[in-house]
Amino acid sequence: MTNIVVLGTGMAGFGAAQRLHAEGIRPVVYDRNAYFGGHTASFRDPAGFLFDVGPHISFTNNPRIQDLFARCVDQKYESLQINLANYWRGLRITHPVQLHLNALPKDLVVEIIADFVKAQAAERAIATYEDWLIASYGKKFADLFPMQYTRKYHLTSAANMSTDWLGPRMYRPSLEELLRGALAPWKPARHYITHFRYPSTGGFFSYLRDFPAIADLRLDHEVVVIDPGKRELRFANGYATAYGGLVSSVPLPELIPMIADTPRDIVEAAQGLACSTCVLVNVGVDRADLSESHMTYFYDEDICFTRLSFPHMLSATNAPSGCGSIQAEIYFSHKYRPLTRSPIDLIDQVIGDLRRSGTLRENDQILSRHARLVRYANIIFDLDRASLLATVHGYLDDIGIAYCGRYGDWGYMWTDESFISGERAAELALSRCSV
Repeated sequence: MTNIVVLGTGMAGFGAAQRLHAEGIRPVVYDRNAYFGGHTASFRDPAGFLFDVGPHISFTNNPRIQDLFARCVDQKYESLQINLANYWRGLRITHPVQLHLNALPKDLVVEIIADFVKAQAAERAIATYEDWLIASYGKKFADLFPMQYTRKYHLTSAANMSTDWLGPRMYRPSLEELLRGALAPWKPARHYITHFRYPSTGGFFSYLRDFPAIADLRLDHEVVVIDPGKRELRFANGYATAYGGLVSSVPLPELIPMIADTPRDIVEAAQGLACSTCVLVNVGVDRADLSESHMTYFYDEDICFTRLSFPHMLSATNAPSGCGSIQAEIYFSHKYRPLTRSPIDLIDQVIGDLRRSGTLRENDQILSRHARLVRYANIIFDLDRASLLATVHGYLDDIGIAYCGRYGDWGYMWTDESFISGERAAELALSRCSV
């Protein structure tokens, strides 16, 4: 009855494995890839540049998770104060923009402040993310900055999004803070991230280094059929196995069609869930002074990427000595903005926009360039999500499959939240097996 199987070897999958290990269980953990780590994986290219699968840093305030990750890297990690920036119409603006309006044209600042004051005096029902943005910042600022960024990052309009994902992610300033930042540069500590940790060697992947030892890890095993009646898994390589309990971090739109005899309305609900796809374009350069910020957000529609990060600034071991690295994120969505080109075709466009935005100089020597497709990136909290997700999760609860992680819970999760989600799913599987 304690034959609990885990699908997926990312943060959530190993969170589940860790919880089961604490109960004296050595779980079998499957992954369709030839490597473990999922979205937490890191890869070093032939030129010596290391890139994570997306810009990963650990900024958890949970002491238990901090200690767990620190032990995995033998206490060898970088502790850095975060530096974030924005690029808007040729201007570089400290993040978040609403606290640093002094970098904008003065006439625009006056409009933004006047609109902000009107918004604070008005009564506005909050039904969508657009409603929240206008009530929080005024229409002028909302239109130019967060609504614009929403179209690039979330790939739909703010009017088509709920506020379920917000949490501490968007800072809502007071009038005093807005005015202070409009009059002169200052350094308020208002962002939800102030400091973060990153492994000194091996990339973000190193935080998972010790977890395979607590599980029976089976790579190159792609699940194709889940039979909840027989409690059986069947794999693309012909292997089949029984399970007593099942924990899955597989993305819901892929998980549901695997399940035998799933009703059509459940399959359609899973297919309606929206998520972005990301093309990561990774570039290695012959100089390290590429940026003062660890990450820069790009609002302009004529710049193809939404965000840039600089892996060599996280750890010196992420790039050859004297060199720098850039990771550009370009987002697409099957539901809202399909990817119609090969990821490789985006490399030249990214490099052109890096030069046009001043990130790269014309005489910079590019030592490495490649693109990686990340099929599942960010959950899109459109107005359909809540009802569709209730349908899918209700079905999985009924057939006894415990789901976890960003793509199992279908939520906006950071690293520690994904790990804890896996632990919770394992606890649920254990409770079901003990009944």
